[in-house]
Amino acid sequence: MRGRTLSAGVALAVFAGMTVVLAAQPVAASPTTATTMARPIAATVAALAAPDISVTNVQAHLTQFNSIATNNGGNRRAGSAGYTASLAYVKSRLQSAGYTVSEQYCSSCRYPSNNLIAEWRGGPTDQVVMFGAHLDGVSAGPGINDNATGSATLLENALVLAAQNPTMTKKVRFAWWTDEEQGLNGSRFYVNSLNSTQRGYIKGYYNFDMVGSINGGYFINRVTSTTAAPLKAYWDSLGLQPEENVEGQGRSDDYYFQQAGIPTSGYAAGASARKTSAQAAKWGGTANAAYDPCYHRSCDTTANVSATVLNRAADGVAYALWQLAVSGGTPACTGGQVIGNGGFESGSTPWTASSGVITNSSSQPARTGSYKAWLGGNGSSSTESLSQSVSVPAGCATYTLSFWLHIDTAETTGSTAYDRLTVQVGSTTLATYSNLNAAAGYTQRSFNVAGFAGQTVTLKFTGTEDSSLQTSFVLDDVALQAS
Repeated sequence: MRGRTLSAGVALAVFAGMTVVLAAQPVAASPTTATTMARPIAATVAALAAPDISVTNVQAHLTQFNSIATNNGGNRRAGSAGYTASLAYVKSRLQSAGYTVSEQYCSSCRYPSNNLIAEWRGGPTDQVVMFGAHLDGVSAGPGINDNATGSATLLENALVLAAQNPTMTKKVRFAWWTDEEQGLNGSRFYVNSLNSTQRGYIKGYYNFDMVGSINGGYFINRVTSTTAAPLKAYWDSLGLQPEENVEGQGRSDDYYFQQAGIPTSGYAAGASARKTSAQAAKWGGTANAAYDPCYHRSCDTTANVSATVLNRAADGVAYALWQLAVSGGTPACTGGQVIGNGGFESGSTPWTASSGVITNSSSQPARTGSYKAWLGGNGSSSTESLSQSVSVPAGCATYTLSFWLHIDTAETTGSTAYDRLTVQVGSTTLATYSNLNAAAGYTQRSFNVAGFAGQTVTLKFTGTEDSSLQTSFVLDDVALQAS
């Protein structure tokens, strides 16, 4: 969170165009039991469909951000190597999950660098619900509570949304902002880049800044607004009695969205302000001490995070996301092996292959059975392919593409990839192998393809050789297991 308060002074825009379904009178826990509860007692059908976000997974992202800071001068300040590596980490996870991901260069930032924007498929493009957190920290330390907690919470929610792939009623857009600590510059640049029509498409912006404070409270931006209703409903169901985020007003990335007339809310757990005796009585923790004693300091590491506060924020994001943008929960998983004739023992159907690729030639043995797919091995300029149209079921928890690959080569180089095998799903390249990967026997290769759930895509293997010295890429036992 940015250190200096901006002047807010703007009226909250009407939360137009969004229907919020609240829990049917959540059962509140008493203040004495609120600190031990983890999930709401009562909820609507949509709330029941909302996933339980693993705080262990969120903490694993925090560990990655902490390591990135350690390896890059001790911080993740905008424009630094630590920030660039943080963005690359988030981007790679999102791309692997199937998101449409883009970087936006903030030329007017104090430290020019990139915002990261990711959209999930489905939902009308003129009905957008947006979730954002700043990815940068200050130069004094690794910035784990401020604000790897918000960044990691959104990343894990995004990955779970992709894995479950529910039917969407709204377009969900995630954002990780640069240069927040220097004046909310990344989010301001983004908002200013939108025309009036694009701004009108965003029906709500939700901001998450410092959501794991070790002596934290439970604060919601504009807590009584319609926009805040799903965030508040979840914490109300835990008996937490959330309060207005007074300390954070005008100090984080929701500010310029609010200025542009976009309805906003979000969670926070507190920064350098001190917890009152009344707050300590209902939330636990230490009265008259800062919510975050390591705010903007070098001790803002993974040790400076409350797992309980972080868990409640992560689950509250999922609750709100499902309430606002998901239709009636997830589709049923049909599961099973969805590749046809993965062992090549039943002829070429349903594969489409170059002549001679599917073969029982004894020159290259199959891993199992008699047949395999053999690409390359010609010793001359050639391109051969093997493909199959695959319908990937929706609603499953795991999606694993695997195949067994044997590579042998006559190439003598130890440094140049003359011959290649490319593996693609749709337009996404999963891997490229070459003569440099030659080894005895078959090796199983596996990929998480959850990002393609609910789609019909083409799985394609393409082998290319140069003008001399053969490389053989031999495939067997191809499978895509959904469960």
